Amino acid sequence: MNEAYRLPARKIDPTKGVTLPDGTLNDQDRIEIGPTPLAYAEWEAAGLTLPDLPAMRAWRLHRLVDRLAERDYAGVLMFDPLNIRYATDSTNMQLWNTHNPFRACLVCADGHMVLWDYKNSPFLADHNPLVAEVRSGASMFYFATGDSGGAAAADFAGQVSEILGTHAGTNTRLAVDKIMWQGARALEAAGLMLFDGEEVTEKARAIKGPDEVRAMRCASHACEASVAAMEDACQPGLTEDDIWAVLHAENIRRGGEWIETRLLASGPRTNPWFQECGPRRVQENEIVAFDTDLIGCYGICIDISRTWWVGPDRPRPDMVEAMQHAHEHIMTNMALLRPGVSFRELTFGGHQLAPKYDARKYSCRFHGVGLCDEWPLIAYPDHYVEGAFDYEVEPGMTFCVEALVGEEGGDFCIKLEDQVLITEDGYETLTRYPFDAALMGSA
Repeated sequence: MNEAYRLPARKIDPTKGVTLPDGTLNDQDRIEIGPTPLAYAEWEAAGLTLPDLPAMRAWRLHRLVDRLAERDYAGVLMFDPLNIRYATDSTNMQLWNTHNPFRACLVCADGHMVLWDYKNSPFLADHNPLVAEVRSGASMFYFATGDSGGAAAADFAGQVSEILGTHAGTNTRLAVDKIMWQGARALEAAGLMLFDGEEVTEKARAIKGPDEVRAMRCASHACEASVAAMEDACQPGLTEDDIWAVLHAENIRRGGEWIETRLLASGPRTNPWFQECGPRRVQENEIVAFDTDLIGCYGICIDISRTWWVGPDRPRPDMVEAMQHAHEHIMTNMALLRPGVSFRELTFGGHQLAPKYDARKYSCRFHGVGLCDEWPLIAYPDHYVEGAFDYEVEPGMTFCVEALVGEEGGDFCIKLEDQVLITEDGYETLTRYPFDAALMGSA
């Protein structure tokens, strides 16, 4: 593809051969981002099996192509950076790209994949031969195109139409996920019928293949090692930002990528929840709660929550009661998970929060997880929408099980969350991080 951009290879581990055990090029100067030597060493010590990345990429492409065939679509055109990551397993300034959509990826019904990337970096998908073409010119946002956005959109739509004509024949049914309004109009003007691309990609991403599961296990181990470093650092006198910065640093040290939120709070700032971390100093004898929302190794999201007690005294009885209630909530609801159970049953079955905690409950009981928080969202009964999620749990899905327990007007909330894999006959809890013994009333 773009081998002219490569520097001469320098081996980083002669014992591994041309590639590392996950299929990553054994080259310190490689273009592809990935886990660090620290992460590889920790996974080897833990006995984890690494993913086969070429096999994982092929699985993801097949998932997309199969969904296109089911819907008789000519292709799916993606602008969402996470969908592009899923299709190409490549990244390019992910956060900047979320609000400046300069990348696009088209997967055709025959599997032909085209990536539009930044014109100065056409080499970032070289590690994935499933990307058949690399182009530029998908930018239609005002910063990049000014008053010529319409012309840029028309040119891009012409390219899409040309590719589909070659690889999908007369089929003009195109799924699109997130696109600037001028782009949507230009595609329709080119004779294409547009459909919901998010529905396609979310359904494709919902079932994880064997190597995606291996990648998630590795990412989970790295995340929990990072959380442990944060817990070791957590002490009175540090600001919330001081503590949260440890998680960021440890995630990056292992080859993780970013954290989507700043959800760490202490003491009374935990109630109401969703106050992001700031300069408040943690005091003695109060709680610290957090939600990782962490995009870690291999681009996998590890979304877990814990609440810690910062002593030296014992927590109050109402804190222990709330913690035990939150723990019971996620453990009982987790036990519902098995293939064939309806999403509706996940909403209305299982553990119900005590009335005094209802006003402060979380926004969902479960949600899917993969490259980020994904479909489906399993709401609480009072937020259930008939017809929105009429589906069943399937093997290979991965869920997060949530609990937020606190009283309206109170001075604390407990936040807990575990990540779970659906197996052929039940579930497996992927999260191994312990619950705070003092708050559980066992220390």
